[in-house]
Amino acid sequence: MMVGALAAFFVLFVPMGLAGWHLSRNKVLFFSGALFISLAIAVHLTPYFPSISRLLVPLPSSSPPVLSPISCLSSIHDVFWSSQDPPSWSWSRSNPALSCGFQKLTRSDASDLLNGSWILVAGDSQARLLALSVLSLILDPTAMDAVRADLFKRHSDYHISVPENGADLDFVWAPYELNLTETLRRIEVNERYPDVVVMGDGLWHMLHFTSALDYGVALRDVRRSATGTGRSRHMFWLGMPTLVSAKLNTEEKRMRMNMSIWEAYEQEVNSSGLLRQFGGPFLLLDVGLLSRGCGSRCTVDGMHYDEVVYEAALHIMLNALLIESHQRI
Repeated sequence: MMVGALAAFFVLFVPMGLAGWHLSRNKVLFFSGALFISLAIAVHLTPYFPSISRLLVPLPSSSPPVLSPISCLSSIHDVFWSSQDPPSWSWSRSNPALSCGFQKLTRSDASDLLNGSWILVAGDSQARLLALSVLSLILDPTAMDAVRADLFKRHSDYHISVPENGADLDFVWAPYELNLTETLRRIEVNERYPDVVVMGDGLWHMLHFTSALDYGVALRDVRRSATGTGRSRHMFWLGMPTLVSAKLNTEEKRMRMNMSIWEAYEQEVNSSGLLRQFGGPFLLLDVGLLSRGCGSRCTVDGMHYDEVVYEAALHIMLNALLIESHQRI
């Protein structure tokens, strides 16, 4: 290293001295030449002084990389469940979930995010449970007893306005795919478009018709109607829960709603073109995955799960809304 430094000194400083002598009669030329030669010296000598090199060339950052919205949406279900009771969940602490900064929103944050929004939830009892989770998060807890009683009136629609943030939520009882298609067509005719649409069904079709192929045909009608409702920017499909056959409360359910039939229905959802990942309009809220993670301890009747499962689906939806609207809390 010393030999190289001496050689650089001889090669650079001797010509600099000679140049200075010739240019001393013109100050502009002298200082221009001096600046040029000084920069040349710095470039040649920097490799011999590692401490200077570290100042000039920054070390790689140790912070997590910033991922694209598509990458974050594909990792948004990366959660794990505690083995303790009562069950709880959190997002993975490793990448890519860590880099995306997923978070459970507070009541205040969720109210701000949904401020002035019209939220339409349509489907069967699974959709009703998600609507309950939305209201449990944004409403004062003292109001929830009355809300729960009205929301769970058998096979009925429900509407509520939230004065604190100007949001409206409608639940539409739509246990069959035809009901969902009709709901989407009414939206298009009325030309009043919800800000957030959540839909999902399948359990009633599985119990009363038990034909995955017919279910797939009906889903394609839902997809076509949803594609026409293009002015509702945020559309979510609520997946079916994992079924626990041993806990289903009738013999008919145990026969018609086993996991092999469930898998055939799931395959029809994937092949219908309904979901965003297959070119469709709906982003999946994967209740099947979430309920499987929580396990059989989280269901009494083998198909309806504890509120914590639908809470997880809700926070996944809210984080997806943050990503798609380019917001941060």
